[in-house]
Amino acid sequence: MDFDRYQKEAAKYDLAKQTTDLKAVGFIEKILGLVGEAGETADKIKKILRDKNGIASDEDYDLVIKELGDTLWYIASIARYLNVPLSEVASRNLKKLESRQKRNKLHGEGDNR
Repeated sequence: MDFDRYQKEAAKYDLAKQTTDLKAVGFIEKILGLVGEAGETADKIKKILRDKNGIASDEDYDLVIKELGDTLWYIASIARYLNVPLSEVASRNLKKLESRQKRNKLHGEGDNR
């Protein structure tokens, strides 16, 4: 499935009214949801490291994939609220990474390295 199709299909499950007002409850809920789902993803990995010496079972992989899917939904939703196709978000990210690699700046700190 391509990013833009996913973004369009994922919109069906947004219970809030879409707006470009970044102070709107629906938009803020998406930001908080993204942080929450990213945290749940990290927590699943943490427990695999802590409790299973980093050895993940098929069930563990399934749980992590589900959390990644929830994270993706929030990213797609936030981009939609910003009127940006998810494919553009992905494309810009790859261009940024390619530029950093060419300049040997994949390591380090700062957004504009």
